[in-house]
Amino acid sequence: MKTCLECGEPFVGREDKKFCSDGCRNAYNNKINKDSTNYMRNINNKLRKNYRILSELNSDGKTTTTKTKLMSRGFDFEFFTNILNTKSGNTYYFLYNQGYMALENDYYVLVKKDI
Repeated sequence: MKTCLECGEPFVGREDKKFCSDGCRNAYNNKINKDSTNYMRNINNKLRKNYRILSELNSDGKTTTTKTKLMSRGFDFEFFTNILNTKSGNTYYFLYNQGYMALENDYYVLVKKDI
């Protein structure tokens, strides 16, 4: 007889089974994977917002936009997931697979990385 990792109730099942139900499995995994602090939650929310903005503006995979348009939608240039420096000396900032690079006169090229 095994006990559920979430609710502690005894259950019968396969040797590798850890939970008595899908509900308990989901509740357990949600607890483990939740953002543990307000700081983490706030950063993740900013990253998600920036990603949504780039995705909406860059539906074709490559386009240009202005800094004003990005900022008017609430884009925060301080939050990104990684930087790509190309051999030609260009610097792209990425939010997962959506990226941007500064051009002249406050224009930005938006790109999408194929995964």
